[in-house]
Amino acid sequence: MAEHDPNALALFDAGLLARRTSGFMDLTDPDYSYMFGFIQADGHLAAGTGRKGRLTVEINVRDIAILREFQQLTPYNSSITERVRATNFSSSHHSATWTLCSLEARTMINELGIPYGHKSRRIKPPRVDFSPRDYLRGVIDADGSIGLTGQGFPFVSLTTASTAVGAYLCFYAKKVTGTRRTIARNSRDGVYNVLYTMEAAVMLAEHFYYPGCLALPRKQTSATSLSAWQRPPGLRPRAKNRRWKPWEDELLLRSDDPAAAAVELERTAASCSVRLWRLKSGQVPAPGAS
Repeated sequence: MAEHDPNALALFDAGLLARRTSGFMDLTDPDYSYMFGFIQADGHLAAGTGRKGRLTVEINVRDIAILREFQQLTPYNSSITERVRATNFSSSHHSATWTLCSLEARTMINELGIPYGHKSRRIKPPRVDFSPRDYLRGVIDADGSIGLTGQGFPFVSLTTASTAVGAYLCFYAKKVTGTRRTIARNSRDGVYNVLYTMEAAVMLAEHFYYPGCLALPRKQTSATSLSAWQRPPGLRPRAKNRRWKPWEDELLLRSDDPAAAAVELERTAASCSVRLWRLKSGQVPAPGAS
């Protein structure tokens, strides 16, 4: 009978760990793309002395289930703790924190695009192959909102300080919905607020929050509820922005009558009136002007 090798189990466990860690943070995997987007938006990577340091993600305790999912996806030792503390918004904020200290894991995450220290303006979409809709769902789960407005209209929004992330959402959402957005920092706190409403919001919700995807349960529920929304009778879709062409400006100036030009140009009288005023006041150059 062959002798039992007392190290066999340990060797097997080491081999299993090696196979598991080799796929850690493979962003072509939808779960890891989501996890990376969430951590990039809501995590913090801190360096300590020597090889010390930690990655932490602190969120409201109501969403602790997602931290347990991250722990399951991570083949390194990590912990989840809870605490109650006073904040600017609550005297007893109950939060949960996932902490990962492994240098190897932190190095992978850092190289993928999560910098140490303050990162809100520095983060960017990954430079390696990744799953865009899962990555963006992670970002939205961390720093965005989805649901119905007080008037009952669907919306999907993201608040971010990163120009690269805000611009990438606009680029990707245009491919999905055809809706064009441009971004500009608000004057109050210098962040971008990207907002999609009505049909565009419904399309994004269905695209990002597909059945079986990794997501915050409450936002998955909100996204699913949007699919039942229908535009109320009598609420006309907003007309798409049309750039003014030189021949349209010429016709408007010759007519000098916004209402009459509106019929010819298939535009509203209000838009023709504003355009005519801008042309006459020099706010926009007249056609043919150098």
